[in-house]
Amino acid sequence: MQKYVLENEKLRVEIRSQGAEMTSICRKDTNTEYLWCADKKYWGWSSPVLFPIVGGLKDGAYTYAGERYEMKQHGFARHQEFALLSQQDQEIWFALTDSEETRANYPFSFCLEIGYRLQDSSVIVMWRVKNTDTKELYFSIGAHPAFMCPLNGEEKQTDCYLGFAADEINYQLIDPDLHLEAAKLYPLSLENRLHKLEKDQFARDALIVEHAQTNCVWLAGADRRPYVKVHFNAPLFGVWSPDCCEAPFVCIEPWWGRCDAVGFDGTLEQREYTNHLDAGEVFDTSYIIEICE
Repeated sequence: MQKYVLENEKLRVEIRSQGAEMTSICRKDTNTEYLWCADKKYWGWSSPVLFPIVGGLKDGAYTYAGERYEMKQHGFARHQEFALLSQQDQEIWFALTDSEETRANYPFSFCLEIGYRLQDSSVIVMWRVKNTDTKELYFSIGAHPAFMCPLNGEEKQTDCYLGFAADEINYQLIDPDLHLEAAKLYPLSLENRLHKLEKDQFARDALIVEHAQTNCVWLAGADRRPYVKVHFNAPLFGVWSPDCCEAPFVCIEPWWGRCDAVGFDGTLEQREYTNHLDAGEVFDTSYIIEICE
């Protein structure tokens, strides 16, 4: 595993080759770290990329072309070693291609490229999925960046706020088997587009927000001033923090896919939010992490 650094006048970002995972976003003028350090006491990741599924599968498996394939939650990309494609001072690209190991659980040829670019006080996270197979490719992809919350050690998570570029947000929850309760919607209490984080906010795991209800989510401290914003064009997103241990971070997760819903009994092709690529086609998307000044 290799480690890489991008740097400009405002930010210093670190990425590791395993999973092409960003592991640090540091604001240079204050030496403030915004990304979770992957301490396994709470959660052993910082910002994994979820591919080729997001969330979990019903019974831990899916069916494709009459065959059953097992796959663990969030797929395999975060565990894989990525190859370095290119590196400049403020931009870097990695690639993962299919192998005998991946084809045992995911019978497709593909190339997943992940890039990071610094732009002023923001990190642009870029994804490119290429169908290198002769048949149609089915996949989901998602982000899972964990941001310090609170940002400093002087507050508690329940002193902090979630903010949204929307006047109302309705979310869904998952059941104990990590399946979406698709028929139930819960309104999130907002005041001036802010929601104060509550004790046991994540007792039912992630809050899942579908149907492109907003294109920006942020975290704010007790002063209600945003300190990090996530901008995206994803059809849905999740917000999560471990409930069991008062972890000092919150994940804001743009998704192009999600876990199976309660009662789902379809094939890989029929999974909701699954992306389809014909042979030779390319899927391009990105999201932006803005460090607020």
